[in-house]
Amino acid sequence: MPSLCRTCLHQFERAPRCPACGSPRVVTHPELWDLAIAHMDCDAFYASVEKRDNPALAARPVIIGGGRRGVVSTACYIARIRGVRSAMPMFQALRLCPEAEVIRPRMAVYAEVSRAIRAMMLELTPAVEPLSLDEAFLDLSGTARLHGAPPAVMLARLARRMQAELGLTGSIGLSHNKFLAKIASDLDKPSGFSVIGRVETADFLRDRPVSLIWGVGQSTLAALNGAGIHCFADLLRWEERDLVARFGAMGARLWHFARGQDHRRVAADAPVRSISNETTFAEDTADPDLLDGHLWRLAEKVADRAKARALAGRVVTLKLKRADYALLTRRRSLREPTQLADTLYRAARALMDQAPQGVAWRLVGVGLSDLMAEEGADRAGDLLDPDAPRRAAAERATDAIRARFGPDAIRKGRALR
Repeated sequence: MPSLCRTCLHQFERAPRCPACGSPRVVTHPELWDLAIAHMDCDAFYASVEKRDNPALAARPVIIGGGRRGVVSTACYIARIRGVRSAMPMFQALRLCPEAEVIRPRMAVYAEVSRAIRAMMLELTPAVEPLSLDEAFLDLSGTARLHGAPPAVMLARLARRMQAELGLTGSIGLSHNKFLAKIASDLDKPSGFSVIGRVETADFLRDRPVSLIWGVGQSTLAALNGAGIHCFADLLRWEERDLVARFGAMGARLWHFARGQDHRRVAADAPVRSISNETTFAEDTADPDLLDGHLWRLAEKVADRAKARALAGRVVTLKLKRADYALLTRRRSLREPTQLADTLYRAARALMDQAPQGVAWRLVGVGLSDLMAEEGADRAGDLLDPDAPRRAAAERATDAIRARFGPDAIRKGRALR
């Protein structure tokens, strides 16, 4: 049976240890050389970068996120052993792990590391579909002749190179489609390499919980459980038309996933669907000036990301969360696509004015969606707002000054609230 040493990349027939270097880090599978769809997920990415950059944190539990009123972005594996999970409220995480070191995210640093990893992936194949800064799908079909080695070897080489050059580890899932590759990458974290072959797909899935399915959150899981569907074997008893009638478009996906089928290609050009930014306050606030200042800063961040990606959008979203975690979302469609902070802020401000007044909010967020290329954006202006062209010109001039002298070279007074 084909085997691969992940330490020295030696290929051999099945053995508990590598005959070349003696390492126990061996992956063995009958289809090891035949599979080409992979999912690579960095291990506790943000926390791992912080530990790499500050070795004093190596043996300590680390949580990445906001202050006590924020939520957990990610946690290292030491903190995870204590029960800390992503998206958990920070006060709950600190109750579980009071000795944790809480670090605010350094997104610029994480983005730079992500670009370095992406460059390594692109050396293997042009078919790389990023899902976030720390994970991506890869399709290595047809690359064996180019690299002189099957995809499994190249993926193990990628993981080894990430650790050697960047000081980071990742877990790899290898299979015959995206759905199964993503499941596989979670089977042996951290620093794992798991394989799900074609022959074993049905047996592998049969008794697994449907919560494994990508996109099945708590509400969908509750609906599935309410229909008597707990594992993949339960799904197999349903006809596709009945699943569609019960669960809508998700029903068709469930029917195919229950059979291990996923015909989606690894799309290197997958479009960005939305851009957003949010902040959680240290204390709930109903202060209109403070909220207004945050709206402006969030609008600037979203606009900066849109400009960096040469994108504009037609729909502005305001997100608000109360102390009891009740969520309020409002949207406004614009007459023309925009990437300007001024336009985003004014739309979000109007939505804020329509929200319940006097309410203390714990979180505020601004988003831009219905995205498209920036060509043609912010051209027509607003006949009801004759000062809009002047503000747009001032914003473009501000962008030019910041590009030359740094992000703090010029600020609006509104941003200081």
